[in-house]
Amino acid sequence: MSDSPSQIAHRARLASRVLAALPTRSKNDLLLDLAAELLNQKVRILNSNAADLEAARSAGLSSSKLRRLELSESSIDQLARGLEQVAALPDPVGQVTHERKMPSGLLVLRVRVPLGVVCMIYEARPGVTVDAFALCLKSGNACILKGGREAARSNQTLAGIVQDALGRHALPLDAIASISTTGRDDLAELLKLEQDIDLVIPRGGEELIRFVSSNSRIPVIQHYKGVCHIFVDRSADIDRAIPLCLAAKTSAPATCNAAECVLVHKDVAPAFLPRLAAALDSAGVEIRADQRAGAWMPASKPASESDFGREFLDLVVAVRIVDGVEQAISHIASYGSRHTEAILSKDVATIELFRAGVDASCVVVNASTRFNDGFQLGLGAEIGISTSKLHAYGPMGLEELTTTRFEVVGDYQAR
Repeated sequence: MSDSPSQIAHRARLASRVLAALPTRSKNDLLLDLAAELLNQKVRILNSNAADLEAARSAGLSSSKLRRLELSESSIDQLARGLEQVAALPDPVGQVTHERKMPSGLLVLRVRVPLGVVCMIYEARPGVTVDAFALCLKSGNACILKGGREAARSNQTLAGIVQDALGRHALPLDAIASISTTGRDDLAELLKLEQDIDLVIPRGGEELIRFVSSNSRIPVIQHYKGVCHIFVDRSADIDRAIPLCLAAKTSAPATCNAAECVLVHKDVAPAFLPRLAAALDSAGVEIRADQRAGAWMPASKPASESDFGREFLDLVVAVRIVDGVEQAISHIASYGSRHTEAILSKDVATIELFRAGVDASCVVVNASTRFNDGFQLGLGAEIGISTSKLHAYGPMGLEELTTTRFEVVGDYQAR
């Protein structure tokens, strides 16, 4: 008989107390050991993933979810590099972020401490199993991982490799708990365990995230979708902007940081849009253009209102001509998802207007939206991207998996 969610969560709470006091060197040694073991176990991991992919194709899983589900030798290499990068990062636990000596003689400190138990709920992303564990371990947290049934074999194999590493280092196996049950009832029960779980991070489709947010008694990091824009200003370098926009759409179209809409300044549209259309067409990207942009992109389809603000997660992109940066900002305010917004421009004043006017977890200047990623931004692996502002905004790395508390040092003062 399998354990109930409440039993799993309680054991994770007990394990979190051990991890909170774990020395940095012990955490790093385990992470490096795990990185080596992932490379040693490539064949086993890929076989499990192949079985998941075969079942998913038979079940008619969408192409975007299949891309998220698939592991490769290179993606396993990247998981291992992510573990090594996390091991090399400073340990946030115990860091003093503020220090003040009071007139009373008290020394008042603000110190980073672990959150405790972090619950990850995710679909078709087996790499999250390793990424989440790495960041939780380094930040002194236990993790409960509720993966989707489409990745059950991959998740089970990866969690097993992690637990083997924990055992070799004499650490509690309950530092990671992988739950493979598929029912929403078990998920709803998990979301009620506020006495043992401190934070819930859902990663998946909008339906899943809204279910979690609506049913959780535990604080939830929200990220409903990634509707990311690139604004091509009239001063943009067209020769460099074309391949950048193309890669932002095609390099990984099923990811939340892929560009879903290109906004083009009217003054540069005649020179830019025909070349962009040719590049997108050669890459098999379907273009949905507004009326003005369509005049310069004759092979495009007319965009409907629903195409703006839509997360295609596929080789489809929306294009609109705007009169200037103010209209670009207004469009993003109406249709964006506070994920990632990019501007391509040489004009400093325009760039500053864009940076100040856009509300997004990451604003990118003269680079691709695809850089809003924990690994790319130097966080090691990320546990998720928050598009809500409490308590984190943007990619969540080690520091975002801690909180700060006050520690007060005195000499027998009595108020």
